[in-house]
Order: sequence, then structure tokens, then C-alpha cells
Amino acid sequence: MRRREETTEMASIDHFQYGWVTPVLSYGLAVLGSFLGLLCAVRVREAHTPGRRVWWLALASWAIGGTAIWTMHFTAMLGFSVAGNPIRYDVPLTVASALVAIGTVGLGLFVAVYSGQVAWPRILLGGIFAGLGVAAMHYLGMAALRMRGRIDYQTSLVVASVLIAVVAATAALWLAVTVRSTRAVTAAAFVMGCAVSGMHYTGMAAMAVHHQPAAPAPTGASGANLLLPIMLIVVFVAFVLFYALLASPTEEDRAASAYLADRAAERLAADRAAELRAQGVPAEGAPGRSVPSTAPGRPFRTRQPF
Repeated sequence: MRRREETTEMASIDHFQYGWVTPVLSYGLAVLGSFLGLLCAVRVREAHTPGRRVWWLALASWAIGGTAIWTMHFTAMLGFSVAGNPIRYDVPLTVASALVAIGTVGLGLFVAVYSGQVAWPRILLGGIFAGLGVAAMHYLGMAALRMRGRIDYQTSLVVASVLIAVVAATAALWLAVTVRSTRAVTAAAFVMGCAVSGMHYTGMAAMAVHHQPAAPAPTGASGANLLLPIMLIVVFVAFVLFYALLASPTEEDRAASAYLADRAAERLAADRAAELRAQGVPAEGAPGRSVPSTAPGRPFRTRQPF
């Protein structure tokens, strides 16, 4: 009877053992990943070849599923502790949870964004796929926890976390299809960061840990041992995404560059014509006739010198 009481004793859980550091850092990663992912989604819509669409789709999936969701989850988990109970992580399950997040987000983006058209049935279907995948990632990541205790979940809060994940994923896909400007993408990223963090902490509030002192000591990697490789992955992915975005101009960038080039050509032609008139040299072409500048659609006229 004594042993039964020990195995059912409720453990004290702390989700913020480092104070505000882990929630703020995890939220920042969620915003960063959402921002980069939405920018990549814009490029999916602007791409003119299937190969380019697949490339930008893969980058968007990695940014949203890997950085905004999975990295946010694990960073927040660094602040999780159970009183008197060391925590370890099963590395294969932890890696599998990351692959689930990236793969399901990629599937949702493919359904909703790849065609380049706003279609609510596609957005809803993609949101369901991605949302269920995000929830699966969260609870698979929780299954990777190793401790001397049994984890139970409150059903109502689990359902709430899944609904939040589906709604957040659907909203993210709608934003990925509709937003274009950098200002709109930035605002959407902050909203998505709130949704991702809200889903995580709702799922964490659903759990309870029961001490099992007789259980064997947990094996696996500690959070500190996984922190360095995760941070290196985040930095590497962010660098690759930033480089890809900077190296590939948007339609607006190309239009602005073309406009500036036309204006520069017009200015150069006008300066040349003024210089010729000052020297008393007739411009090329027949006297009194229009001579086109190097910029199309911008002719200028010269006069025959007296």
C-alpha cells in the first residue's frame, strides 16, 4: 500500500524555472521562423517554374515547421522542470518530432499555397493537416521525455491545444496566401508567434506528473547537451534563409529596379542632348525630328541650331 501511494504522488511542475528567459526566447524564435517562412511563402506564389516553387516551399516548411514551431517548443521545454526529478530526452523521438513538424507544415503549405490562388477549401484542408501535425509534434516531443514519473493529460486541455494548433495553422496558411508587403508579413509573424506559443503552453498546462521513485534512472540526453546543436541549427537555417531571400528579389524589387533603370537612362539621354545643344552640335537624326532616348517611351525633341 505504501508503494502504491508513492507511485501516485503528484509531482510539482515548474514551466518557468529560468523565469522570463525561456518564454521570451521561445516566442522570439516563433516570430523569427514565422517571418522567414511567410517571406518564403510569398516567393512560392511569385515563382514561375515548378522547381522554384518546390525550393521556396521547402524553405518555408523548414522555417515555420522547424524554427517557428519545433525550435520554439524545445526552447520553451528548457524551462520545464519537475521537482526532485531529473529530465532526459530520447534523441530519436526528439528528432522525429522535428521531422513531423517540418513535413506536416510542408504538406499544409503545398495544399494551400502551391497553386498560387486563394481558395478557402484548400486553406482549410491544409490548416487541418498542418494543425494536426503541429499537435502531433508537440505530444511526440513530450513522449521523448524520460523521468521517474508517469505523465497524464487532461483531455479537455489536450483538445483545446489541438484546436488552437489547427486554427493557428489555418490562419498561418491564409496569411501565407494573402500577405505580400514586408510590413504585413512582420505583423502576421507576431500574431503567429502568439498562436504557436499559446498552443505550446496550453498543451503543457494539460499535463500532470506522478512520481515513480522505484522506476529506473532516466537515460538520454539532457537539455543542456541538446541546446548547443539546436542553436547551431537555428543559426545555420536562419543564415541560409536570409541569404536565399536576399539573393532572390521579389516582383516589387524587380519592378522598382526596372523603373530606376529607366529613369537613369532618361536622365542620361537628356544630359547628353543638353550637352550637344550647348556645343552647337545637332543631335542624331533628322533636323527637327524626335530622337528617342535610350529609355523606351520617353522621346525628347531637339532643334536645329541657328
